[in-house]
Amino acid sequence: MPLRLTPTFRAALAASDRPLAGMWVCSGNATITEVAAGSGLDWLLLDMEHSATSLEAVLTQLQVAAAYPVTPVVRVPWNDPVMIKRVLDLGAQNLIVPMISTADEARAAVAATRYPPQGVRGVGSALARSARWNRVDDYLADAAEHVSLTVQIETTTGVDNAAEIAAVEGVDAVFVGPSDLSASMSLLGQQSHPDVVAAVHRVFQAARDAGTPVGVNAFDPAVAEAYLDAGADFVAVGADVALLARASEALAARFVTARTEQRDSY
Repeated sequence: MPLRLTPTFRAALAASDRPLAGMWVCSGNATITEVAAGSGLDWLLLDMEHSATSLEAVLTQLQVAAAYPVTPVVRVPWNDPVMIKRVLDLGAQNLIVPMISTADEARAAVAATRYPPQGVRGVGSALARSARWNRVDDYLADAAEHVSLTVQIETTTGVDNAAEIAAVEGVDAVFVGPSDLSASMSLLGQQSHPDVVAAVHRVFQAARDAGTPVGVNAFDPAVAEAYLDAGADFVAVGADVALLARASEALAARFVTARTEQRDSY
């Protein structure tokens, strides 16, 4: 039976007349994913790199997010064709591949998302949610239309090669990671250092010159606004675990620390 898959992150970026705002879901929890999916944000980053999120958790997160007008993007742990194949077969249409520092690495990521002869993705559509168990007409022929690839630049080498990376055919967007980039610049933990910001802007310019959408991670609202003003097409502006950490700390400060200090002042 004919079945249409949802629009990709590539399509969402192309259709929008404003930058897209998203957040990370690092908990791997389906309930938190559903809460975030219904928030009104444009996209969610389901993270497998810096979390315990499993393939099974990704599947459930994709299923609950599907009920909402939000675009889920899965960040795989590494530029690994086996992991990319498995995540795609789960039905993920939008991937972020981290630590891309050269055009060859970007081409390898593209190849992992494409069936032969354009790539190396293993064929298992009859067994997989990606093709809805062969219910998506012509999935094998049209699979590339249903997949969007974002590569993440996070090193000084990647910044130097940003123009070539952004120009690789099949790279739909570039995402800058200031945390690892700052470490690569011997400025560990200083994501807002002027030199790091300048490097991010270099990637912005290289991507714009290539005609490729570019985004960045920025949890500080002022920094996020500045990157939006600098031309970011999409920004990750928060994370589930960070929001919970800060909110629970605020509760503790109000109802534990403040009252303890009040008691001790008597």
